[in-house]
Order: sequence, then C-alpha cells, then structure tokens
Amino acid sequence: MARNPFLMPQFIAAVVLLGLSSIGISAGIRAYGIYLSKLPIEAPDGRTLNSLPPETASWVKLGNDRIESADIVATLGTDNYLSRTYIEKNPADPTRPRVVELHLAYYTGMIDTVPHVPDRCFIGGGMTQGTNAQVLPLALDRSRWFQDPDVPEEMRGTIWRARLADDSRFTSRPGQSVRLPREPDAMRMRTMGFDIPGGPRIYAGYFFIANGGHVPTAQDVRLLAFNLTDDYAYYMKVQCTSSTASSAEDLAAMSSELLSELIGEIMLCVPDWVDVQTGRYPADNPKRNGGGSGRS
Repeated sequence: MARNPFLMPQFIAAVVLLGLSSIGISAGIRAYGIYLSKLPIEAPDGRTLNSLPPETASWVKLGNDRIESADIVATLGTDNYLSRTYIEKNPADPTRPRVVELHLAYYTGMIDTVPHVPDRCFIGGGMTQGTNAQVLPLALDRSRWFQDPDVPEEMRGTIWRARLADDSRFTSRPGQSVRLPREPDAMRMRTMGFDIPGGPRIYAGYFFIANGGHVPTAQDVRLLAFNLTDDYAYYMKVQCTSSTASSAEDLAAMSSELLSELIGEIMLCVPDWVDVQTGRYPADNPKRNGGGSGRS
C-alpha cells in the first residue's frame, strides 16, 4: 500500500518548520513595532475637504463645486473630495483673469486605491499628453510660517506652523495656526500639459500629502503612507488644473499663489501627524499611554 504523503516525516518536518518560521516572523514584527495593517484616521471633528473657504485674500470661488456622479465617486474611491474652481480677484489683465481648478481627494486606512492622476485619467478621457512631465517646486509664501517649538526634539527644524488668515471671511479660525507637512518649503508638484481635441491646451499638476509628509508622484505616495512603524495611514491628492496657464512653470507659479493662501485650511482637513505620532490624537491611539503601540 502506498504511504500517505501527508504522514511522511519529511512533510511533517516541513510543516513544523513553516509553523515555527511564521511564529518567529510574527514575533519579530511585534518586537520591531512593525504594523502591516493600517487603521483609518480622519481629521479632528470629522472636518472634510468641502469645508475649505470659498474665498481667500486673492482668490474667490467661481460657480458651484462640482458634484460627481455616483459612478465617478465609486471610481474615485472616496466621498471626501473637493472639485472647486477659483478665479483671481484682481487680475493684472482684467480681460484675462487666471483661473485654477482645485481638486482634493482624501483616502485612509488600508489604502488599496491606485491614485487617480491626470497621467491616466485625462488620457483615458480622450485627451492627449502635449508636454513631457516635469516635477517643479512650489514657491509658497512663508511670511506667515514659523517653526513649531511644541514638538519632540527629533522633529525640531522640520515642523512648521502657518498662521491662518486674520479675516473671518477667509477662515473659520482667524489668527490661529496649524501644522504643515514636514519640510513644507520643499513641496513639489508633477506637472504636464494636455491637449483637448478641438480645444485649448490645459496644464495639470499634483502632489500628495501623506502621514505628515509630501511627495510629488503616485509611485512614492504609497511608500510614504505605509511606513511600517505607523499604526495609521492616510493620503490626500492635491491637484491644480488650468486652461489659462501658458506653461507648466506658469501653472506651478499660479498654484503656488493659490495654495499659499489655502495650505493652512487644507491641513485642517487632515490629521495633525505630530499629535498622531505622540499619541495625542485620536482618542483611541494605541500610543496614547506612552511607549510603543498597543497593537498586537
């Protein structure tokens, strides 16, 4: 009679070895504070992206926010998004005001959604890419920034705060301050031009804010949002599109002006990552009681 292969000593030894290896790997993961699953996290008070002010010192909302269909929201992968057009208030040429469409989308938890970026979506919608992609710096206005003294020693020098507008027309928290992503003066956006059949060339640029940092490409955002030692994960796409920009550089400059006045408001719509890392937020943060995570 043929021997049952599942009862052979070699098979039993292999199963035992695999089981011990699994236990060892799990123990090592716990010992080094590595968390392969990520918890969802939202902004304090459940603040969503549609709470951004419709007006800033230099820009004002044009028309209504775009509300996507259920199918598009399902494709987008989140219902916490904003698609809003801003127009400058006092253009140098009144006959040709600059216009920027701002699109924001927030994702959290076990993020398996591939970021929807113009490289794919615009081309999938029938446009053609008219210029090569460039990663360009954002020249944000730093006049209302200051280094944050209320952070752990190892974070000092990289964490800045921005004072929100003093005018209540432009913010719900006049004169208050909010933490910015790490090293905010190094923000960059990926930009490119797209041609519409029978229409004008438009320029689009985007970057991502994730787990308290920022990156300019979809390839990098998942690495940033899935730091193995973080309990939580989120990322937000920040995208600017304009048909009034004359070049990718012009779009980056225009976006810098708009985002200089909105970046603090945008950061109110994501978790304060210093508070997350130090266990102060959210209330059930595994790190709240000090030391490492309480997760197993």
